[in-house]
Amino acid sequence: MRDSVLAIVLAQGAEENGGSDLIKVVPGLMIWTVITFAIVFFVLRKLAFGRIQGMIDARRDRIAEALEEADRAREEARALLAENQKLIAEGKRQADEILSEARRVGDAQRERTLDEAKADLERRLEENRKSIEAENQRLVEQIRREVVELTLLAAEKVTGKVLDADDQRRLIDETVGEIDFNRLAARN
Repeated sequence: MRDSVLAIVLAQGAEENGGSDLIKVVPGLMIWTVITFAIVFFVLRKLAFGRIQGMIDARRDRIAEALEEADRAREEARALLAENQKLIAEGKRQADEILSEARRVGDAQRERTLDEAKADLERRLEENRKSIEAENQRLVEQIRREVVELTLLAAEKVTGKVLDADDQRRLIDETVGEIDFNRLAARN
């Protein structure tokens, strides 16, 4: 619409001024314009268009190479990301295995320590029981000796005479047979 308005305004101006020199057809000017255009076109084609086309082609090649390089870099990044994720997963798996193994070793060590402690406790209890039994035996023997001596002393005082070895033996056996040592041990 704007072009049509402009054409109308120019046409009106040409009618008022009696026409425009630019619109007039001058054959000599037209020939020289075509020759000048052809010479400029030829010179530009020989000197500039080849270089311009070469620069455009070089730029297109650089852009294509940059795009290919970007695609390669993107693929490498994807591959590295996949490898990194794979390594992380492998590291987690190894860490889980190490923890599992450490727990298993720790449990085995704890069980072994408990078994050793139980065995040591039982050994000590057995040693203490044997020691107590040995002490009880020693005390029973000591009590027997003292009972025998007291019995002999009492017999001498009651009878007023010293007993010979056979009488002492018979009296000791009778007295010891009558004494309940288990009841004496229970009192202590």
